[in-house]
Amino acid sequence: MNLGDAKSLRQLIDLDRYPLDRLDSPPGQRLVEHCIADLERNGMFTLEAFMRREVIDAMLPGLLHKLGDESYNHAREHNIYFDDEIEAIPADHPALVRVRTVNHTLCGDQLAEPLLEVYRWPGITAFLARVMDKPALYPMADPLACANLLGYYAGEGLNWHFDRSEFTTTLLLQTPVEGGEFQYRKSLRSNDDPNYEGVARLLRGEDEQVSTLRLRAGDLNVFKGKNTAHRVTAPVGERARLVTVFSYYETPGRIFSDRENLGFYGRTAEGAGTV
Repeated sequence: MNLGDAKSLRQLIDLDRYPLDRLDSPPGQRLVEHCIADLERNGMFTLEAFMRREVIDAMLPGLLHKLGDESYNHAREHNIYFDDEIEAIPADHPALVRVRTVNHTLCGDQLAEPLLEVYRWPGITAFLARVMDKPALYPMADPLACANLLGYYAGEGLNWHFDRSEFTTTLLLQTPVEGGEFQYRKSLRSNDDPNYEGVARLLRGEDEQVSTLRLRAGDLNVFKGKNTAHRVTAPVGERARLVTVFSYYETPGRIFSDRENLGFYGRTAEGAGTV
């Protein structure tokens, strides 16, 4: 299996601890098995200190400058489903209470090359495909949506929601002084049971099974959020929470529509660079 230039990736990520370039070796097989077990048990797994801290420290000044000058301010009110109409329940049902999400987004054509090099590397898609039991996974062809940097400043946050995709891959680059925590309620619903009353209890702050995941800069997290509700709480203090979201699909060439790109990023992919 040709996994590209693992030598150059070794300067960016810890391939000694996480042998993504040697998945068929005993250490590679143990890593895959460990991640599969974590997914089954917790609905997620984390590779701590996956990206080298010196690489992150070198990128941060440029990314923070772009975030302040070039990012798209994404602010919206939504319900937990990101869908204004759920036919099974009335519009005033407490499971449909509206919440607010605010963040600042950099698109794939605005990111630092080390992030895109990791995103594009066949080693990471081969690894994720094995853990997720997929024949193959591919980076997006969309230059905007492929990989995003989300910045959350004081008072901002990503409110409760379910993901549309089966899994989400994130790489944390900076933590705030306080707050900015990833909280989740595992298996709040299932494919057979929407559990609208349980969703309403969560939104009222009455669910005692909410968990908090504390990540550090450099941690790669893979999370199955389709039936697990989750949010990012508001940071406190001057330091923002910065996280990169990598998007992969089972079919190559996936792109967003102009309408989707306008909604998420305030612009279309026309004229954007490629990854």
